[in-house]
Amino acid sequence: MLTLASKLKRDDGLKGSRTSATASDSTRRVSVRDRLLVKDEGYYQGGKFQFETEVPDAYNMVPPRVKCLTRIWHPNITETGDICLSLLREHSIDGTGWAPTRTLKDVVWGLNSLFTDLLNFDDPLNIEAAEHHLRDKEDFRNKVEDYIKRYAR
Repeated sequence: MLTLASKLKRDDGLKGSRTSATASDSTRRVSVRDRLLVKDEGYYQGGKFQFETEVPDAYNMVPPRVKCLTRIWHPNITETGDICLSLLREHSIDGTGWAPTRTLKDVVWGLNSLFTDLLNFDDPLNIEAAEHHLRDKEDFRNKVEDYIKRYAR
């Protein structure tokens, strides 16, 4: 389902290298690009969505920055790739935001959940997509399928 496995294995290595890094090493940034493959469920089934994850110098005290590189019609992801996912927020009122105990694996599972159980039409980032779903679910599904055919194969 996910092709980020080898990079996730390096996650523990990154944490360890941060504790023993010299001043010149501490400015190093890590960027990960990989695809999230959505299986046979929901609106986004069969799509291949590419994300870029930038791990900042202050990681694990601050969350990684994640952007969706695949154009998508989604209530929680804008067409320019901005993502609304609470665990990517440094501060959140509900306590579900980033914490130093979270890992890149948590981010991947969170992204996966945006395509299944965390698909949220009630508190959208892409208001137009959420309103589209509210107005006409079948037309929304058709537009999602069109985007998958055009951008996510």
